[in-house]
Amino acid sequence: MKTTKILMVLVVLTLFSSNAIQGTGQTPKAYEDMSRAERLTFVGQEARRIAREISGNEYEFTAAFEEDIQKAVIRWVHRQGKTDDETKRDLRAVFARGQAEAPRLSVAFKARNVSPLIGIYLPWIESAFKNLSSANSMGAIGMFQFLPKTGERYGLSEAELLDVDKSADAAARYITDSMAEFKDDPMKEALALLSYNRGANKTAGDLKVLLNEQNRKCSICALNADRGKLDDTFRNESVYYVPLFFAAAIIGENPQVFGLGSQPLSARSN
Repeated sequence: MKTTKILMVLVVLTLFSSNAIQGTGQTPKAYEDMSRAERLTFVGQEARRIAREISGNEYEFTAAFEEDIQKAVIRWVHRQGKTDDETKRDLRAVFARGQAEAPRLSVAFKARNVSPLIGIYLPWIESAFKNLSSANSMGAIGMFQFLPKTGERYGLSEAELLDVDKSADAAARYITDSMAEFKDDPMKEALALLSYNRGANKTAGDLKVLLNEQNRKCSICALNADRGKLDDTFRNESVYYVPLFFAAAIIGENPQVFGLGSQPLSARSN
């Protein structure tokens, strides 16, 4: 008898919880309808969630760094419905290409024990998922924008840099090597991402200049906060790199919020 009553109570509670969830609505609020405060809260929560997924740890982002991520989100959102050369960076076109590429990118990074989220969103910010055969001003090519010299280090010829599967594997190995370089830092994944843009040696040098007992809980935040003490390349380019990664991941993992679709890019890799 007691067991029957307990079961009845559990059923009632389950129905109540279900109705409560339905009452709140399943469709998330659109980013464009959020207030500035709501946007900052949303970006901060999602940035920390993505950090947990790529690292298994809690990242202690500063408010200033979350603001940097928010600015990066706005940069992407402002591309919505706009085009530049070959619609390379139009947000809808980028997301569509990401849907096509996410499965094999995830496989390559999982094979190297690197978070598939890094595998998906690294090429988003590098090339917008385009396998670029024409070198940029620095000589980088392919979806992962490797320099030929860096490609050689990972056993790839210049032609092989245009093979997405091979370049994805090389990028995963690069990230793995960089995480090993910064293994003692609680934000080694973020530093590995920065290193992809800046190089591990320069990133390590930056940390020696700026890191102290007060700011070491968020090393990437410390670098961005004191960007004025670093070189022109960091101030003009590298300072945006990790915020852009998190912004891309926030958008790609919350497409409904940004009017892009219902399934996050990572769902296509499962």
